[in-house]
Amino acid sequence: MTLEVVLITGMSGSGKSVALHALEDAGYYCVDNLPPELLQSFVALEQQTGAERVAIAIDVRSATSLPLVPRQLREFKNQGVKVRPLFLDATTETLVRRFSETRRRHPLSGHRSEDASHVAHDRRHALVDAIELERELLSDLREQAHVLDTSVIRPSQLQAHVKSLLSAPISQLTLVFESFAFKRGIPVDADYVFDVRMLPNPHYEPALKDLTGRDEPVVKFLEQHADVERMYSHIEQFLNHWLEPLARDHRSYVTVAIGCTGGQHRSVFLVEKLARSFGERWITLKRHRELDAVAP
Repeated sequence: MTLEVVLITGMSGSGKSVALHALEDAGYYCVDNLPPELLQSFVALEQQTGAERVAIAIDVRSATSLPLVPRQLREFKNQGVKVRPLFLDATTETLVRRFSETRRRHPLSGHRSEDASHVAHDRRHALVDAIELERELLSDLREQAHVLDTSVIRPSQLQAHVKSLLSAPISQLTLVFESFAFKRGIPVDADYVFDVRMLPNPHYEPALKDLTGRDEPVVKFLEQHADVERMYSHIEQFLNHWLEPLARDHRSYVTVAIGCTGGQHRSVFLVEKLARSFGERWITLKRHRELDAVAP
């Protein structure tokens, strides 16, 4: 049996523990904060014991040995190990807020005591500096992984996203379509972003305002506008042209984000339509960031 390894890395405060718990629930043997120096010997041991699925979290606390990891991942793939690298990310503003709310210290922060002479502005500045340094240290790992943006999603959403990714075959490119609202920021995990705010907006139709792009009245409203079909065709043509080269370049995931003002009507409609079309040829997942955020 071929061993499957999920490697979770990412920014401190981005939800790595939540993702690891989701994997544990899915039947993976999980190890948190494994030093990179032990990664190869740990994987070899799991292979010897006949393990099938393991999940490993590595973070910036192992900063001095992080450069070892990209080479180790390439070696695992050459040995036939199925590797799924996941990188959890969030905006700097989100990470600052999370650290402030929990009063946790960032792993790269200095260890000086905080007294009355250190004003809040200085503490925030030091935290932002630590976060940006962490981004730099983790940039190579991020480049090799599928990125999940946890900025505006709940822990339950993150767990669902992680589990859905595990359902996709490792050996094939997986296409992820994601709708979002520009007013809540562009997803940092997007490979391609399409702005559809110029399209006719069902929000201004009283009968459609409270519906979504998955509801038939909204679908009919948008389908009657030539610009909506033109936008869909342009996105479809772009992806049809570039997905094959991306697959040949050994990309495992491509995330296509479609944004409108509220993430409720136009972007949702296009994500649903694109997912149906491309699902006939590619492994396809879909997410609706704003709709999922209010789902029970």
